[in-house]
Amino acid sequence: MQMKKKGKKLYDDINITPMLDLAYVLLVIFIIMTTASVQGIKVNVPKASSSVSLAKPTTKAITVDSDGQVYLDTYPVTIDELEAQLRSFKAVTPDFPVVIKGDRVSQFGRITEVLDACGRVGITQLGIVTERVKTS
Repeated sequence: MQMKKKGKKLYDDINITPMLDLAYVLLVIFIIMTTASVQGIKVNVPKASSSVSLAKPTTKAITVDSDGQVYLDTYPVTIDELEAQLRSFKAVTPDFPVVIKGDRVSQFGRITEVLDACGRVGITQLGIVTERVKTS
């Protein structure tokens, strides 16, 4: 079968431009989704020599910022609301870890209130987030 029309011929090339466009779009989507999945409020945490990460999918992050505001994941809560929500999480998952992030200049008494609330609920897996000391 031959084409004998004026100026038209068959192409045996594959145009890969649409495939590259799709690959770039997927790459951008994956980059955005992995950076957007970080939990909690950004605070300036104190430094420590080393720490064990408790990061699991069921880990709850409690943050105390420099003004003394308490957050459960990214939602502001009072100490009573925090205790109630931790009790409801414990009813569903009895052994879930909690990570406490306190700003370096936050009030120690406020962090102690959060620790007391965790103790009243009966949380056994508790961690405090610190920043690693950079050694040169």
